[in-house]
Amino acid sequence: MTAVLTTVNRVLLGIAGLVLAALGGSVLAVGFGAPAPSWWIHDGRHDVLLDASERTRWRAEDWWWPAVIAALAVLVLLALWWLVATLRRRRLGEVFLDTGDGEGATLRGHALEDALVRDAGQVDGVHQARVRLTGRPHAPAARVRLLLEPDVDPGTALDTLTTGALTHARTSAGTAALPAEVRLRAVKHGAERVS
Repeated sequence: MTAVLTTVNRVLLGIAGLVLAALGGSVLAVGFGAPAPSWWIHDGRHDVLLDASERTRWRAEDWWWPAVIAALAVLVLLALWWLVATLRRRRLGEVFLDTGDGEGATLRGHALEDALVRDAGQVDGVHQARVRLTGRPHAPAARVRLLLEPDVDPGTALDTLTTGALTHARTSAGTAALPAEVRLRAVKHGAERVS
């Protein structure tokens, strides 16, 4: 899924870049005196983008400028959302395994996450575990969230997770280190009525 989203993102960025380059290049070329392309909306290099009649056409309409500003604000928000989605850390798709023979192998990141979730879920007092791999294929890192039963000591659960599941995952992946950010939270059980 991540590879598909990455491909779609790159294709959309490429198309947007080509369209902007074509428009910008056309404006620049016409500005320097080149003949206007057939699809060009203006007649020549001295023609303005919006003439006086086009600029004042909707001035009397009360809805026009708020609609323009709202549409531009939506476009800016969508562009910012796209930028944040592109820059944020994504889930690691695969982990490089050093097999010791100089060749190496790759392991799907999702498979390592599932193994970590299973191992972490077997720790006493863990109600639920979630794992997300980040980092690079040669240097993975883990973000672990544990939901603990109310009577569990967080220090003991963390120590068991570190010496058990995380060490096992590091050894299995053949990495020298597997840095982990672990967040612990207690389960909140609702009050039960006793009759």
